[in-house]
Amino acid sequence: MEAAYAVTLGVLCASGLYLLLCARVLSVIFGITLFSYAINLFLLAMGRLSTGKPPVIAEGAQYADPVPQALVLTAIVIGFAMTAFTVVLALRSLAINGTDRIDRDTHGNRGNRDNDRETQGE
Repeated sequence: MEAAYAVTLGVLCASGLYLLLCARVLSVIFGITLFSYAINLFLLAMGRLSTGKPPVIAEGAQYADPVPQALVLTAIVIGFAMTAFTVVLALRSLAINGTDRIDRDTHGNRGNRDNDRETQGE
């Protein structure tokens, strides 16, 4: 079971990183979301959750550690806020530039040195 969990975390991290490196804003947003899901699962796994134990301290009983759940809940809220913020940035960039590509400047040129030299007449 641990191997499947580790493979799932690896696939989520790799997919998120691949999408973060794409040149489209929507792909970057999906990459951030996948990467935050992987981090949430990782935090949850580090808490060593166990079943059949009471969530509060009882007389002579072991209890479940509430810190991993609190961290994951906080990460979910922060991830949602970050996703909403990046969507607003993407919409603003689309309104200003007219495209959702990240590697273009305000004039529609690709952001590399060859096109900069061509536009300067070199």
